[in-house]
Amino acid sequence: MTIMKAAVFKAPGRIELVEKPVPAVGPNDALMRITTTTICGTDVHILKGEYPVATGLTIGHEPVGVIERLGSNVQGYVEGQRVIAGAICPSFTSYGCQDGVPSQDGGHVGHGYKPMGGWRFGNTIDGAQADYVLVPDATANLAPVPDGLTDEQVLMCPDIMSTGFAGAEAANIRIGDIVAVFAQGPIGLCATAGAKLRGASLIIAVDGVDERLRISRNMGADVTLNFREVDIVSEILRITGGRGVDAAIEALGLQSTFESALRVLKPGGTLSSLGVYSSDLTIPLGAFHAGLGDNKIVTSLCPGGKERMRRLMNVVASGRADFGALVTHTYALDDIVAAYDLFANQRDGVLKIAVKP
Repeated sequence: MTIMKAAVFKAPGRIELVEKPVPAVGPNDALMRITTTTICGTDVHILKGEYPVATGLTIGHEPVGVIERLGSNVQGYVEGQRVIAGAICPSFTSYGCQDGVPSQDGGHVGHGYKPMGGWRFGNTIDGAQADYVLVPDATANLAPVPDGLTDEQVLMCPDIMSTGFAGAEAANIRIGDIVAVFAQGPIGLCATAGAKLRGASLIIAVDGVDERLRISRNMGADVTLNFREVDIVSEILRITGGRGVDAAIEALGLQSTFESALRVLKPGGTLSSLGVYSSDLTIPLGAFHAGLGDNKIVTSLCPGGKERMRRLMNVVASGRADFGALVTHTYALDDIVAAYDLFANQRDGVLKIAVKP
């Protein structure tokens, strides 16, 4: 097969399904035949023109599939094997990678750092919303799917789980901590699950959709607050006796959620920011304690690589939370424009869409 279908960025407001050549495989690459992928909030930022990518680029960064062809240098895998690859697929050879920030992999020349450089699928190279995707540095980035796990169960691993868990990890949650998670979309729900796994004793989940708050209880939330019904800052301070939370995770990317997360932090607490922001942020002076509150503001881009994916699939296999339940809709790749319309407009209770070629 030499031609495949792919969803490409055409212009702000336009993603179209087109035909493209199947990628040629280099020595360090693997060609993955996609069996399931999905649409991310970041893809919606691309669709809206809020995050720039090249015209004609195939979008998508969450691949689940089967190895179709292996490059001559790729070791440890066989053709026909079920695999996933992380949304972030670093080389693991650059200065940035070896300095412990592989998500900011800037390549092999110069200083070796580039903000978000490890995010290549659907950003700097063709992505996963297609019949096939070419996985670079495949030995480092392919992860075998354990027997018994469905595509839907592992579909969250390449990005949503990795990002949500990174938010909990960056928040430095300790056993017994009180944690607030702002926004209970797919990433926020995974952050809630991550906070539970990290040992938080009280998790407060915030959202404006009651159904998402219900799901958040299944993911580990102890208290759920609808911001349409209560003053979130006042209520969290009441719950904590005025102390504030040890960690706040912001999982939406709005000034309002960022500011609320900062306002509920105890002195010395950590704000872990996962949102993709589309405009400048303002830090309110009082909530920042004039810069003297010993607070930390930490940002994260989800870790990638096969070891990260292996660990996340272990969590899925353990049954600690039902991540497959986040898949609420299924669409054929042929209908991906309609899937984007549903997801971008957040209709019909959508959380994640399984897209199948």
